[in-house]
Amino acid sequence: MDELQTYKQELKELLSELQEQAQFKKEQLFVVGCSTSEVAGGRIGTAGTEEIAAALYEELHAFAEKTGVRLAFQCCEHLNRAVVLEAQMAEKLGYDEVAAVPVRTAGGAMAAYAFKQKNCILVESIKADGGIDIGDTLIGMHLKHVAVPVRTSSHSVGAAHVVMARTRPKLIGGPRAVYEKTNVSDLNGPEC
Repeated sequence: MDELQTYKQELKELLSELQEQAQFKKEQLFVVGCSTSEVAGGRIGTAGTEEIAAALYEELHAFAEKTGVRLAFQCCEHLNRAVVLEAQMAEKLGYDEVAAVPVRTAGGAMAAYAFKQKNCILVESIKADGGIDIGDTLIGMHLKHVAVPVRTSSHSVGAAHVVMARTRPKLIGGPRAVYEKTNVSDLNGPEC
């Protein structure tokens, strides 16, 4: 198996385990941060390739088709970690377009490749329901509160370290707060 196929297989397995635990639903937003340089064994921002981006994109697209999630691709720091998103989804969610086009040397190979697919635009920031960070690209700024790490049996694609997350609603309240909808009628304590 060549390197690209190995990367795809590793990513496919990670995404499968992630979905088992996170149970993403149709139309949820899923952010991808990916350093193709790190996947290839280089330092982030030094050796990104469109070939690696294309291979990983294929697997990410298959994941989106299977789960119904909508993909968003985070750019590198040179574009302030802006996000590639389908124009229709950006409009639906009320995100404003920013004037930049990601390229391999400013945005990163993965974001540049994703930008060329479908009808994509760049937005400044999003609030995703979950995501995958391949190569320590720091996707946390694009996740809803509260991010919950998802642990899997593997932690890498190629040479890149991988971290994945889902999100959950904030738990607010105190000792009398109820967080589950079941048996709410049984809780007839004193009123506020």
